[in-house]
Amino acid sequence: MNRELLVAALRKDLEPWDIVVIGGGATGLGAALEAVTRGYRTLLLEQVDFAKSTSSKSTKLVHGGVRYLAQGDVALVREASVERGLLAANAPHLVRNLAFVIPTFNFWENLKYTIGLKMYDWLAGRLSLGKSVHISKAETLKRLSTLKQDKLAGGVLYHDGQFDDSRLAVNLVQTIADKGGTVLNYMRVTGLRKDEEGKISGLTVKDTLNGGDDIYINTRAVINATGVFADDVLEMDNPDAPKSIAASQGVHVVLDSEFLPGHNALMIPATSDGRVLFVVPWHNKVVVGTTDTPVNHISLEPRALENEIRFILATAGQYLSRPPQRTDVRSVWAGLRPLAAAKAEGHKTKEISRSHKIIVSQSGLITIIGGKWTTYRRMGEDVVHKLEEVLRWKQTTSATPHLKIHGATNNINWEDPWYFYGSDALHIHQMVARQPDLQEELSQEYHIIKAQVVWAVREEMARNIEDFLARRTRLLFLDAKEAMRIAPAVARIMAAELHKDEHWVATQISSFEAEAKGYQLEQA
Repeated sequence: MNRELLVAALRKDLEPWDIVVIGGGATGLGAALEAVTRGYRTLLLEQVDFAKSTSSKSTKLVHGGVRYLAQGDVALVREASVERGLLAANAPHLVRNLAFVIPTFNFWENLKYTIGLKMYDWLAGRLSLGKSVHISKAETLKRLSTLKQDKLAGGVLYHDGQFDDSRLAVNLVQTIADKGGTVLNYMRVTGLRKDEEGKISGLTVKDTLNGGDDIYINTRAVINATGVFADDVLEMDNPDAPKSIAASQGVHVVLDSEFLPGHNALMIPATSDGRVLFVVPWHNKVVVGTTDTPVNHISLEPRALENEIRFILATAGQYLSRPPQRTDVRSVWAGLRPLAAAKAEGHKTKEISRSHKIIVSQSGLITIIGGKWTTYRRMGEDVVHKLEEVLRWKQTTSATPHLKIHGATNNINWEDPWYFYGSDALHIHQMVARQPDLQEELSQEYHIIKAQVVWAVREEMARNIEDFLARRTRLLFLDAKEAMRIAPAVARIMAAELHKDEHWVATQISSFEAEAKGYQLEQA
C-alpha cells in the first residue's frame, strides 16, 4: 500500500467512483469493505490516520453489552452478540475469548447476575463464547487473586470477546485494498460538489501530508461515516442541518499486570456514575475504564479530566487489594463516543442508544452515526443497503458475514508479543532474514524492533511516528514514557524509508512529545 502512488493516481483519475466513504474509523472501514466486496468501485478517505479518533480508544472489548441488557435493549444485545461471534471467526488473530468475573457480596447479587448473564448467553445462541455460571468465593479469588476479600460471597463468571481496536482497523484497510478498493489516510474532504439537481456528484479533497493543489473527485454516492465529526460533513452539505451527535467522553487508565495478574477480567457492575467499570488484561498490562462524561467540544485528541482519573482510580481501589495510585498509571487516554443524539432533551449519555442510525439528506448524502466496534460489519451492511434503496440501485447481497480479515490465521499463540500481526508475522520475519540489521531492538520490554517500523511504513501506510507508536504498535497506549524514549529512533527509521530530512525528524519528535504528554499523568 504505497500512499504516494495512490495519491498520484487519484489526482489523474476522472472516472466516477461508485461510492466514496468519508471516515477511516470502525464505521467507515465497515462501509467501505461492504461496498467493495459487493462489487462497487470504492474509495475511502480519512482526514488524519485510520482509527486516530474514537476507534483506537475503546475498552478493547468485542461484546454484546451487558449494561444494554440491564437497560432492556434486547435487540441491540442480540445484534451485537451475533456480530461478536462473526468477528471472532473472521479475525481470529485479533479477537480472543476472555473470562469475566463479577464479584458478588450477597445471595441476591448472586441470583440477579446469574440470571441476567444466562439471558446474555441465550441471546448469543450458538455464537456464545461460553456458559455463564455462579462460582464460589474460593474460585473467584483463584481467578482474581488481587481482589479484596472483605464481605466477598462469590462471583459470576461469563465470557465476552477482547480485541485490539486499531490493529483491526489496519487489517480492514488492508482487506479493502486486497479486494480492489482504494484507502487513503491524511486526505481531508473540504467540500461537496453537486449537479444541477442538487445531488452530490463529487468532492474536493486536500492531501494534508504533501500539500499541492486540491484534488477533485467524481462519484455516484457518498457515505458520511465520520463518527463524532458527522455534523461537520452534514453542515458542509446543508448549513442548516440539525445536530445529530451527542458526544460522550470515556477515559481509560493503564496499570501494570501485577494489579490483576492472569487472564481473567474484573467487571464492576454498578459504579457511582451508573456505568459498569472493567479491569481488563491487555498486552500484558491492565486497562481500567471507562467513564461517561457528556462533552460539548469535539476534538481529535480529547484529554482526560482530573475528576475522571480520580473516579477510575477510586472505584478500582474499592475492589483491588492494592488500590492503584497516580504513580502507577503507565498511560491514560480519552475517547469520544459518537452517540446518536436523542430528540428529547435531558437524556444522560449512558441512556442514549448505541444503536446506529442512518440519515438520508436531500442531496443523496448518506450519513451513519452511533454504533460501536462490535457491530461495525452490520453497520456497513445496513448503510450500503440503505444507499442502494435510496439511490434506486440494484440490490446486492452482503459478502462480509464470513469474510476473513487480512492477517486471519488460527492457532494463535497469545503469549507471542507479535500475535496481532497474524499471518503477516511470517512476512516480517522473512524481511528480517533478508536484512538482519532490522532485528535491532528498540524497546526490549515491549519487543519492538526496527523491522516493525519498516513494515508499518511499507505495508500499513504509517506516515508519522505517532501512527506507529500509537496505532501500528500500541506503545503510547501501554507506556507513554517508553513511547517517548524510543520516538527519536522510530523517527530516523521512518525518515530513511520516506526519504525525509533531519528537519522532518526534529519536527516529528517535537510533535509526538507534545502529544505523548497528554497520555502521562502529572503527579500531584
